[in-house]
Amino acid sequence: MFLDKYFNKNEGNINVSPQQASNFAKKVAGDFNPIHDEDAKRFCVPGDLLFALVLNNYGLSQTMNFTFSGMVGDGVDLVFPDAGNGSFTISDSNGKDYLSIEHSGETSTDPELIQNLTRHYVEFSGQTFPHILVPLMAEHKVMINPERPLVIYESMTINMDRLDIKNPELALANSTFDVNGKRGSVCLEFNLTSGDEIVGTGKKKMVLSGLREFNQEIIDQLVNNYAARKQTYSS
Repeated sequence: MFLDKYFNKNEGNINVSPQQASNFAKKVAGDFNPIHDEDAKRFCVPGDLLFALVLNNYGLSQTMNFTFSGMVGDGVDLVFPDAGNGSFTISDSNGKDYLSIEHSGETSTDPELIQNLTRHYVEFSGQTFPHILVPLMAEHKVMINPERPLVIYESMTINMDRLDIKNPELALANSTFDVNGKRGSVCLEFNLTSGDEIVGTGKKKMVLSGLREFNQEIIDQLVNNYAARKQTYSS
């Protein structure tokens, strides 16, 4: 599967190197958040890659809830347990929890469905900044810290009406931003479609910290810097 070059197996456990994480973020998700750079001081593995690894290992269930409880750094060996009776948790070899999953309904292990859904989801997710977040921040007159732009996965949910499909695509249905002082919570609702039919729905929730008063000039510079990073990488 296309994910094979983005993780390693170590005595049955899984780990992701900074280079693999960075390559996945940039090449697959189109995500140029500096926290996924190889040399980032606060480096972490993209939540989208963890999501992809879960589908790769366990398949796609009709209903899946993902709750993120920790940032996976360099050198972390992740233990992928048996799927369990409706829920399981991804932890490291020392017992620290990073991701809890609840699942129900039918499950598909069709590699074509899983690969296509994974690609479309992470491409959709990778466009969150600047295309979705910047208009939301402007509307609510707050912005992230431009020096340390921290946006962290909180949770995500997928609800599939049916699994007898091959190439579901994603489209944003709604977005909300709840601000509480210097912290904010963004919720993105999306539809999964097959042709003209909606075959599922989902939600992605993120936490934004270090919020401050919105400044258009600073945001424009942040967006320009982000675009420059992307252009430099592509070149």
